Amino acid sequence: MENIHLIAVGGSIMHNLALALARRGAHVTGSDDEIFEPARSRLAAAGLLPPTEGWDAARVTPNLTAVIVGMHARPDNPELARAQELGLKIYSFPEYIYEASKDKQRVVIGGSHGKTSITALILHVLRFHGRQFDYAVGAQLAGFDLMVQLTDDAPIIIIEGDEYLSSPVDRRPKFHLYQHHIGVISGISWDHINVFPTEEIYREQFEIFARQTPKAGVLIYDRDDEQTQLVAVPSNPDVTYVGYGPHENVIRDGRTYLLTKKDDEVPIQVFGEHNLRNISAAKEVCKQLGIKGKDFYKAVATFKGAARRLELVREGATSVVYKDFAHAPSKLRATATAFKRQFPQRRLVACLELHTFSSLNPAFLPQYAHCFDAPDVAVVYFNPHVLEHKRLPPLAPAAVAAAFERPDLRVFTDSQELADFLHAQHWADTNLLLMTSGTFDGLDLQVLAAEVVG
Repeated sequence: MENIHLIAVGGSIMHNLALALARRGAHVTGSDDEIFEPARSRLAAAGLLPPTEGWDAARVTPNLTAVIVGMHARPDNPELARAQELGLKIYSFPEYIYEASKDKQRVVIGGSHGKTSITALILHVLRFHGRQFDYAVGAQLAGFDLMVQLTDDAPIIIIEGDEYLSSPVDRRPKFHLYQHHIGVISGISWDHINVFPTEEIYREQFEIFARQTPKAGVLIYDRDDEQTQLVAVPSNPDVTYVGYGPHENVIRDGRTYLLTKKDDEVPIQVFGEHNLRNISAAKEVCKQLGIKGKDFYKAVATFKGAARRLELVREGATSVVYKDFAHAPSKLRATATAFKRQFPQRRLVACLELHTFSSLNPAFLPQYAHCFDAPDVAVVYFNPHVLEHKRLPPLAPAAVAAAFERPDLRVFTDSQELADFLHAQHWADTNLLLMTSGTFDGLDLQVLAAEVVG
């Protein structure tokens, strides 16, 4: 039996890995200096919640098969130091996923945007048709109780390939370590300025990923993305390069229909050009995995989208409320534009929370210029305390407004003032779009959505 200890077990992906390993039959222990919900309850229900919070080198013993280190740990973590002293096998999350899938066909979905949705689409199609597969994805997906599944039987694994760092002591991007057979680059838009200080350094990580595609491997990429074109150059005669664009479609009465080669119309439950590109990418992957076109369409018609990715909160006769994980400039532009195209006769009130390190960094803010032009009413919110927590300099609302280059942009730094502004809007024939990787500091979306749709 494997005897595995996870340092920083409370992380989103790490606690899911702990649960997956226990389900596979391993003996699992873990530690962390803070564990929040839902990780706390999920670990407790499985008997995996550490008895106390904090680090204790005594937890690391010579009989451990492996130690897996999460990003929340620091390089000087005492448990990590003890594992190194004992000469134990130490893995980052991506290193362990590779180790557990060495004998499987590995499909890795990379890109600055869309990778969670593409991964979710592929998993949905494979499950719809009863295929066996393992997976590792960075969000909780509807119909899947864990974000990680590792089995002995599945012949393939589908991995969302994050470009962020692998561990506190391994500065390589995660998606470099999976050694894909089939790789996807959904698009490249500079992000993670704290790790990749220039656009060129950021793009180079995708160049490395593209070059890692092995002999007889496949690289699937967005053929219209300028940055992706620079890295997905068909340079290896032993690799199959597949470019894709948005799937052909028609929009009628606020509903999108895919157009097939047989002139059929397939109604889908998601919308927007970015999702049409995601569908094309997923279709190309599924084709490589032996899923025929008609079977793909049958499955994709039942796909409701990935959680927090353009997710319907509430729908009324003349209004809808959606929330989206969008926060990077490219995601912001794509989502807001998609809304206006899907509901051209309705006003759009769109609200963005700046919450990530990059989005709150004064050096990165100019990247948002004209990304928020599509909404009729555009609102930006940020909490000054988050800046303090991330050790960033203060931001003036006027500087944020100037960066977006939209004179009528409203900027709020108080969540109650934001709520009052939204409650005061007239919502007849008006949609609301809320975009954040945070929570707008506890704004009750359900109450707001009920008021919007009437």
